[in-house]
Amino acid sequence: MTVTRTFDFLQRYKENFPDKDDALAGKVKGEWVKYSSKDYIENANNISYGLKELGYKAGDKISTVCNNRPEWNFVDMGLAQLGIVHVPIFTTIDQDGYKDILTHSKTKCVFVSDKALVDKITPLVNVVETLEKVYAFDEVEGVSSWKEVLDLGAANADKHAAEVEEIKKGINENDCVTLIYTSGTTATPKGVMLSHKNLVSNAKAAAAVFKLQSNHRYLGILPICHVGERMGNYQTQYSGCSIYYAENIGTIANDLKDIKPHGFGAVPRILEKVYDKIINKGEKLTGIKKKLFFWALDLGLKYEIDGKNGAWYNFKLKIANKIIFSKWREAMGGNVISIGVGGAALQPRLERVFWSAGIKLLNMYGLTETSPIITINRASSPLVQLGSVGAGIEGVEIKIAEDGEILCKGDNVMIGYYDNEKATSEAIDKEGWFHTGDIGHLDQGKFLRITDRKKEIFKLTNGKYVSPQAVENGFKESIFVDQIMAIGAGEKFSSAIITPNFEALNHWCKENGIDTSDKKAMVKDEKVIAHYTAIVKKINPSLTKDERISNQLLMADEWTPESGDLSPTLKLKRRVLREKYKAEIQQIYGRELESSVAQ
Repeated sequence: MTVTRTFDFLQRYKENFPDKDDALAGKVKGEWVKYSSKDYIENANNISYGLKELGYKAGDKISTVCNNRPEWNFVDMGLAQLGIVHVPIFTTIDQDGYKDILTHSKTKCVFVSDKALVDKITPLVNVVETLEKVYAFDEVEGVSSWKEVLDLGAANADKHAAEVEEIKKGINENDCVTLIYTSGTTATPKGVMLSHKNLVSNAKAAAAVFKLQSNHRYLGILPICHVGERMGNYQTQYSGCSIYYAENIGTIANDLKDIKPHGFGAVPRILEKVYDKIINKGEKLTGIKKKLFFWALDLGLKYEIDGKNGAWYNFKLKIANKIIFSKWREAMGGNVISIGVGGAALQPRLERVFWSAGIKLLNMYGLTETSPIITINRASSPLVQLGSVGAGIEGVEIKIAEDGEILCKGDNVMIGYYDNEKATSEAIDKEGWFHTGDIGHLDQGKFLRITDRKKEIFKLTNGKYVSPQAVENGFKESIFVDQIMAIGAGEKFSSAIITPNFEALNHWCKENGIDTSDKKAMVKDEKVIAHYTAIVKKINPSLTKDERISNQLLMADEWTPESGDLSPTLKLKRRVLREKYKAEIQQIYGRELESSVAQ
């Protein structure tokens, strides 16, 4: 059948994969609970019937605030079949954030994961004017279970089945199916209205790139409420591939070994952590094993696609793959064909090393407003260029404006921002081009390279502009740098706030007789300061004169979404971090020291 609306995936299951016994799977108390394609269809239908019985109708807004789990899909499809707009929200924002989104979206009902979220959301029933009800997926005392809706639907299936089918027939591919609020790293979140056509066209184009099959397994890692993972979720369903949802970030290593997936999606931050752990293990080796490990790693860093390094290099790479890189693949379950990577800049070293190890990172680029993929690197030539974010995905046009801004047009571009015509007209021009706010250029006329966010580029007092991403990517090549934020707007020189990779730093400190029991004391240690000063001096020559770091502020903090320093998709919240370290930053520019350190 032709899939044009999100709920058409269910009919596709019915026609193409009717006997699939693990369409969706999630863990409950440490055990995988699987749902067949028939279970999926039945549960989604019962959600539709239950909500219909409760009086919800097309155009209403219903939210989900939950972890990745099969039940999210039942609700997602159940809402879509009724023409109800799904408003998925991250689990990591504060109560005021929930209040703002629920109020602005005019949400009537919320499905949440667990007691912690129930405690955040339930009090808002008395605050948000439109909010009527909260349902929980987990059993939470005193709160209605989502199963009440499911059971109500099952009891009234005969009553509502025909009517729901008529409603589905009346839903157009251009109708709004979801309202996704941007993570707001630089401004107040806006509600992005996406249509069935936006999401489905992008998912089908992605499915043609990733080429997953019905006998494959996909591991859902990133938050499903994010448009990137949602697209991964849909393209996987279109392919008939089984979807297993990781419990949380901490269980990923075990989940990889357990289900042996053929693919998954990741942000660079996750891959950086994986790479750092691999390097730290290599550092702990001794003798010939250590030499072989770093020989293979150095080989991987020189990798070129299509055997361009020549026969001798390829011969050595085969040896490296057999004795070193095979263990990397085994740690990921041994079946991974490719990994979709997006959401932030991917370090070139990671891309080359993983490709050399037979793990293809398909770097992609897009935004919530573009459903999300604009460009993606393919798994083979001619549409792959390492170091770029790939060529345009099917159905999308790209052009570069005179000021370097990336523009795109196609079936993937949003309907607009909800209840914000001004922002919509500023983002989408009269010719239909969406202005991304990113700066870049097309290599060979097709491979997109991102240089920075238009709003994040800052200017020094000498009038020169600095691209913080270029600076940060350069320094994240060091194993000792966990996170870094370049600063210097309106100042004479560029500086940086750095958080160490404490796993690597601990190992270095022990070798140099430095106590590792107190992180704050470690970053104050003179030897540690000198070590990071040396790192800065080593990397600076690879940057332009104005990008080079003159002072560094070494912090003992860990930046996470929970600490409020990163967005839910692990991007730097620059405004938050500048305010957090305001006093220390003033100290950097008040006294021009060789290096600066703060607690």
